[in-house]
Amino acid sequence: MKLIHGKGCCGLGVGGCSKAKNKLDNFDWLFDIEEARKVTDFIEVQFKNTRKGYYVNKDRLPLKKGDVIAVESSPGHDIGTVTLTGKLVLLQMKKNRYRFDEEPKKVYRYAKSTDLEKYEEAKKREHETMIRSRQIAAELGLNMKIGDVEYQGDGNKAIFFYIADERVDFRQLIKVLAETFHIRIEMKQIGARQEAGRIGGIGPCGRALCCSAWMSSFISVATDAARFQDLSMNPQKLAGQCAKLKCCLNYEVDAYVEGRKQLPSRKIELITKDATYFHFKTDIFKKEITYSTDRNIPANLVTITSKRSFEIIGLNKNGEKPFSLHYDTEVKEEKRDSKDILEDNISRFDMQKKKKKKRNNDNNFRNNSGNNNVAENRT
Repeated sequence: MKLIHGKGCCGLGVGGCSKAKNKLDNFDWLFDIEEARKVTDFIEVQFKNTRKGYYVNKDRLPLKKGDVIAVESSPGHDIGTVTLTGKLVLLQMKKNRYRFDEEPKKVYRYAKSTDLEKYEEAKKREHETMIRSRQIAAELGLNMKIGDVEYQGDGNKAIFFYIADERVDFRQLIKVLAETFHIRIEMKQIGARQEAGRIGGIGPCGRALCCSAWMSSFISVATDAARFQDLSMNPQKLAGQCAKLKCCLNYEVDAYVEGRKQLPSRKIELITKDATYFHFKTDIFKKEITYSTDRNIPANLVTITSKRSFEIIGLNKNGEKPFSLHYDTEVKEEKRDSKDILEDNISRFDMQKKKKKKRNNDNNFRNNSGNNNVAENRT
């Protein structure tokens, strides 16, 4: 396959691997296979932020990834961008649980210049509409927060995304909003994670929030994920900007669970000849365990490897107690043969005294001889 330089992030052109602009972009790895493109007339269309839809191309327009088109809506039409065509669309529809028993919406045409002008004008009104709708909801005393507003491409309809902790009766709100903005109103409730993904922000790691950068589906996060990783159970540190547990707590929890399987239970006590040791903390990836002589406070902390810990547990099961938790501090008892000191020759001390006395006499004789020679020479 000949690579086309300058088109897409890997030279495959817009139809296949164009540069990702947001987290919902797809890689159409079947784009250059003619049979795969003719499997279905359904296409995937993306709108603002996280909203996508599936439409049927009845007129068989030669659509490709990146085309801006006008699609059917109720009422009027909407403007979106083609993100996927061909066989992969059916797999995405199945993944997103698309209801095939309903009448599919159609693709109208390529977006005209007038369509794009209306679309840009509608987008400019979104922020102002959101601020005003929040004020109206507060005046009506509704316990809800409107997090985002998305106008339809023709400007005749707007979707208000809101979060609420309890059921909200917003019938009066819809009536007031319709009278204020003269558009059709649709209310859509989202969760706190979805709101953070739509708004965006910077996380404590210094990077863009995962929910706004690349995550499109959210998995519930349990506090057990923090416990497995020995993290502090401080709610302020574990919670993200959505006030829920951080999604990144799930990233490494599987590695911690697998690592714990290779370590002894924290409930097992290690018994030595000098003390009983209780578990204090564990470094799972280094496979090192720190024990304390007190169950509740750190006292006489000793860090050993998991291999040594298993050895001591085996010794305790057999009724044995090592001298210490470490290898190098153990003192092995050496068997010494008993010996009666009376069997030695006790006269050895007398022999040393005789040798010393004889050595002193010899030295005195030499000294006296030297002094006599000097006296003779003088005379």
